[in-house]
Amino acid sequence: MNWLNRNFNKLDRYIAGKFIKTFLVTIFLFVVIIIIFDVAEKLDDFLKRNAPIDEIITVYYVSFIPTLINTFSPIFIFISVLYLTSRLASRSEIISMLAGGMSLVRIFRPFMVVGAFMAWGSYMLNAWIIPITDKQRVKFENTYLRDYWSEARSAIYRQIKPGVVMYMEYFSNHDSTGIGVTVEEYKGIELKSSMFGRFIRWDRQAKKWRLEMVTMREFLPNGNQKVQNLPYLDTNIGFNPQNFFFRVEDVQSLNQSELRGFIVKEQERGSPNVNGLNSELYRRYASPFSTFILIAIGVSVAGRKTRGGLGISLGIGIFVILFFLFFSKYFISLGATGVLPSQIAVWLPNVIFIPVAWLFYWKAQK
Repeated sequence: MNWLNRNFNKLDRYIAGKFIKTFLVTIFLFVVIIIIFDVAEKLDDFLKRNAPIDEIITVYYVSFIPTLINTFSPIFIFISVLYLTSRLASRSEIISMLAGGMSLVRIFRPFMVVGAFMAWGSYMLNAWIIPITDKQRVKFENTYLRDYWSEARSAIYRQIKPGVVMYMEYFSNHDSTGIGVTVEEYKGIELKSSMFGRFIRWDRQAKKWRLEMVTMREFLPNGNQKVQNLPYLDTNIGFNPQNFFFRVEDVQSLNQSELRGFIVKEQERGSPNVNGLNSELYRRYASPFSTFILIAIGVSVAGRKTRGGLGISLGIGIFVILFFLFFSKYFISLGATGVLPSQIAVWLPNVIFIPVAWLFYWKAQK
């Protein structure tokens, strides 16, 4: 803060204040509109499942607001920069600054300083704040908006730990029971033992999984098998059935530490979600950086006084932001599906649009 007081003059504070106010008003109006439409869409579900009004407001929608702000903040940062800069240009304030000896880079400074705080806030929302609020939102959705406890999965394959894999024909989340469980242990590519249970269920008293109609096989070095049949077997099979019903879109409920740990576990299990989880991890770093690129483009586009005024700047700006969002979503999907390495995929839009920002800056009024 001392650095800001020493280096920010009255003009910097004026631009920064206008930028912040414009962004806050824009994002506030948008959030209110989205919530109104969301209430209208989900009202029947709320009434059908008797969701308490206080929980709808204080749990679901209060938890939903940080996600909305973070999701749409790049758009409204860009629109705020376009609007503010176009206003300054239309009143000849940008021309006055340039005529007074200020460079365009110097005019960038208050925008970039505010952008730095916004980028830091975006990272904090992604990594720590949204995971706290999103846990409450997901819990509310599982209770009132999804048939979470009646969901089931079939053909489940998991690597429980290195060298141990599990296959299950069917599992029901309603009563924590499954059918056709096979657990195999490998040493390299050699099968050492296997255990098959016709049924599996969670024993709440023993806090263990109970297998019924069990066949255990141990494969001996001489090629023979040691077979044992049991009516039931209580075992600590190391799997969490919640992972079967984990939705990739709920990954926001994991903070940075939880997400890293979850990725390691999913890698050990051979989960198909690893690429998507890695893309989310790297997106949390790449997304805040895009703030600076969008600000640079916005100031460069809208800083020139034109006959079309704000309309021309908004038209060009919206065209640019749509392309940016398209590239972002497209490359993130390539990373999530494993077509590209996740880290490269999420950073490519920024890498592509840095030259675009430089081109707009080069052609900007100086």
